[in-house]
Amino acid sequence: MRTNANRLHDHHNAWPEVPWSTPFDEPIRLRGGRTLTTLQQAADYIMKLPEDVQRQERWQIAVENLINAAETGGGWLMFARIGMMRALNGDARER
Repeated sequence: MRTNANRLHDHHNAWPEVPWSTPFDEPIRLRGGRTLTTLQQAADYIMKLPEDVQRQERWQIAVENLINAAETGGGWLMFARIGMMRALNGDARER
């Protein structure tokens, strides 16, 4: 079964319409003070998660939105940021 994380890796190597270096309107703050400022940083963050975590619905949604943002830009950048924030907040709720 191909997950969206696999698609993220595939798209990461494809030529996107919007560069993966495209910044979010506002950085995504992580615990510990780090921030994710670009589509690339968000994609890298997800790809470093354990595979079972990547398969969780909230992370699959985040990946789908990142791919859409890379393919089309525009409003999808906002959806990608929101998807990342929701996925990250879901992790906080489980602790």
